Amino acid sequence: MLLKIVYITALVGIAAAAVTKKDRVIDHKLSDKTPGSPDYDSEAFLGAEEAKSFKDLSDEETLKRLGTIVNKIDKDENGEITEEELVAWILFTQRRYITEDAEKQFSTHDKDKDGKIHWDEYKEVTYGFLNDESIQQQEQDSFSYQQMLERDNRRWKKADQDGDMACSLEEFQAFLHPEEYEHMKDIVSQETMEDIDKDKDGFVSLKEYIGDMYNPDEGGEEPEWVETERQQFTEFRDKNKDGKMDLEEVKQWILPDDYNHAEAEAKHLIYESDDDKDGMLSKEEILNHHDKFVGSQVTDWGDALTRHDEF
Repeated sequence: MLLKIVYITALVGIAAAAVTKKDRVIDHKLSDKTPGSPDYDSEAFLGAEEAKSFKDLSDEETLKRLGTIVNKIDKDENGEITEEELVAWILFTQRRYITEDAEKQFSTHDKDKDGKIHWDEYKEVTYGFLNDESIQQQEQDSFSYQQMLERDNRRWKKADQDGDMACSLEEFQAFLHPEEYEHMKDIVSQETMEDIDKDKDGFVSLKEYIGDMYNPDEGGEEPEWVETERQQFTEFRDKNKDGKMDLEEVKQWILPDDYNHAEAEAKHLIYESDDDKDGMLSKEEILNHHDKFVGSQVTDWGDALTRHDEF
């Protein structure tokens, strides 16, 4: 039964569980590297996972494969890469892992192979092993499959934008990774509130906020960061200074308004590589500044080039 619980938890992909215990903030930075560094630029341009394996190519092979990538980015095939095209590519590479995860799970859940996952199909695959006895036992153990099912159903309805109780691949992707979609952000905030609001009064108190990150019952000296988080709560999280966070304040905490990382990176790459200062990048300009796009190490472009990704 424990293995089944682990399986379901992983499958549901609740956004609040996707972040570490000490930090629920969903950060859409393009890389963990220093912004503006070659490694940051390459991870932003290629995606972090692909960038890790890009090494040991000759200069000739690097330029050849980079040229192929440029051709993919140039959607209108006019020989110039605009800021919009570069932003679209960066977002594509950053979301690739999400798409792959959704595609894998989609094939498992789409039992009738009609190109959609109906709610009943999802429910059967995810919760079909449950029976009255297992549900009753888990309720006694303070773990509620019924609550999980209701939470999934609520998220499903939000992701199902056309209201047919069936998810296309894109809708299923939003269901699995709601933090990546604007229309799903209220669900992410609501689920986070439900996780932290232990007394169910509709607010997050300072005690609940700290308790989500640190359990004093574990013993030992309190880490310094706990006091810092208390100050963060008082000075920044609780914006209306009523001693607690409401749903909107929770949303601003975990999904902070931030500048567009992809747009900022595209502007940076163009600024650094646009030799004729026309606001766009030619293939020649990108190849001349290939170090800005592949980082400090030349890399293996094979995965990005040979896979049949839609872009």
